[in-house]
Amino acid sequence: MSREGHSSSYQRLAGTRSLQEILEIATEFERTARDFYTALAPRVSKRIRWLVEELADEEQAHFDLFDGLIKRMDLAEHIADRIATPASDHRFSDAIHLPDLGENPDDQAVLQYAMGREHAAMDQYGALAESVEPEELRALFRFLANEETEHKRELEARYYEIVHSGGV
Repeated sequence: MSREGHSSSYQRLAGTRSLQEILEIATEFERTARDFYTALAPRVSKRIRWLVEELADEEQAHFDLFDGLIKRMDLAEHIADRIATPASDHRFSDAIHLPDLGENPDDQAVLQYAMGREHAAMDQYGALAESVEPEELRALFRFLANEETEHKRELEARYYEIVHSGGV
């Protein structure tokens, strides 16, 4: 084998993750968000508390989806499949690291963080929907990308209402 072929193979492999790694990262992304929003809810203003509690519930549902997928035996044959790492992967992985919003976080900071997180998930799940197999996983990532898009729209509307209508 020539060095050139080896280098090319290494570069292709370096730009991929196994399906198991992708599912584990997504599970951790959703877990950290759930825990963050759950801990944050009692510290935010009453004006957005319901929204933060709703975000925690949504993240729990996504966590349950990914956790269940990792354990499914019918996906075992695909768990080692290599999947191209989406360009959005660094933003998605970085979102696992949570900000310190202080003891009394303001509504604007909470909403900005939540919108950024939803955007990162929307991009990541959308990109994965284009590259994963089998079709059942494609459909799941499409569903999640659409759901994150809707969450982002809702947060943007709430942000506009609170920030631009004199709420903050």
